[in-house]
Amino acid sequence: LSDSATPLLSYLNALGYSGTDPLDSSQTHQGDVPMAVKVGAEPPSFSLLDQDRNPVTLDNLKGRKSLIVFIPFPFTGICDSEVCAIRDQLAALNDLDANVVVITCHATQVTKKWSDENQFTFPVLSDYWPHGVAATSFGAFNWDVGTANRMTFVLDDDGVVRTIIDSGSLGTPREFEEYVAALGEIDE
Repeated sequence: LSDSATPLLSYLNALGYSGTDPLDSSQTHQGDVPMAVKVGAEPPSFSLLDQDRNPVTLDNLKGRKSLIVFIPFPFTGICDSEVCAIRDQLAALNDLDANVVVITCHATQVTKKWSDENQFTFPVLSDYWPHGVAATSFGAFNWDVGTANRMTFVLDDDGVVRTIIDSGSLGTPREFEEYVAALGEIDE
């Protein structure tokens, strides 16, 4: 275990991860990193900076239903269309009393420029350093390309995961209607 990997592995171990060192390039990661978040459980805590460098934590989301939306690549067609759909239909999410946070493994400078250009009014969080720790703790990190998979975690107002929406592919978008349906089911 290299010294540079120790903090990340220690953090992941504290979250209950018991796999191999995620920074050891001699290890294969496809399939050996368990889904850290399960439906019916609280997700791991996080503290990440938004596009304006304000800290956002999991505790900030409690009290309202929430969408935690992981995206792989800002400034690309699929990510732009997915997140702009959220922006354009934010009133529907507000009607469901839902927070939205988007998380990407890119630096805050990238999230700031992307947010400003697209006029996002919700937090876009940087999971850049340590690289992908939040995505890894949620089980959403893609080890092959070093970014988040296209996954959304739908939380109730107590912060418990009620649904996980996984597109299954970096090239497959999630549909906005899935968010509305999943949030609506929480009240049923």
